[in-house]
Amino acid sequence: GMSRFNRTPGKTERARKLRRNETDVERRLWHRLRNGQVCDAQFRRQHPAGRYVLDFYCPALALAVELDGGQHAETGMHDRERDEWLKRKGVMVLRFWNSDITENLDGVLEVIAAKIDELRLVPERSSTRWGVDRR
Repeated sequence: GMSRFNRTPGKTERARKLRRNETDVERRLWHRLRNGQVCDAQFRRQHPAGRYVLDFYCPALALAVELDGGQHAETGMHDRERDEWLKRKGVMVLRFWNSDITENLDGVLEVIAAKIDELRLVPERSSTRWGVDRR
């Protein structure tokens, strides 16, 4: 039952603060990613993928952008499993720490833009995407 979650007021408050920070960081990134602001790539927010939910996802490029709070050690294992599963589905995952967003948002956007350009150059992907052979 609930007992294994041993919710103490302090813990709940800490969790709430963390969640608030995370949504804040997500909102900052989303503000710059949405409406094709980065290389005209159309991202979706909180996109379901199997049993996972991707923070940001561009279906046309099969590119996911994931944010990590970095507050719990066990995410490492979980993320690897998740990344493996996504890789098998052909999804490319870019991961950033929340602190990357708060301290260097432009740098993060540059990395995302570079990855978008790179994915657009993959020939079989662009030909299926545009429905024409662009050679």
